[in-house]
Amino acid sequence: MRMRGRPVSALNVLLWVGGVALVGAAYVRGVPYWRRYQAMRAQQENIRRYETWRGRPTESGPSSADLMETELRRRAQPWLVAGIVGIVMIVAGFAVR
Repeated sequence: MRMRGRPVSALNVLLWVGGVALVGAAYVRGVPYWRRYQAMRAQQENIRRYETWRGRPTESGPSSADLMETELRRRAQPWLVAGIVGIVMIVAGFAVR
């Protein structure tokens, strides 16, 4: 197989397939954590606005929702890194000769 006048090596194909696999895994595994994190953040912000509107003082320590947000963010971060590595592998597949 040729790509713009030069042959495509097995390394190119391996990098493309590996990169696509990593991006796909990152999307399938990481996006649910990230969506839940965003939803919890929006809900907590809404609760804080409501409590401020009612004149109630806000809590001084972290709530259980804050701790869950931290956990969801912690679980999503490795998949974000895997997605970035996958994108780098795809780009490297085009750059390697």
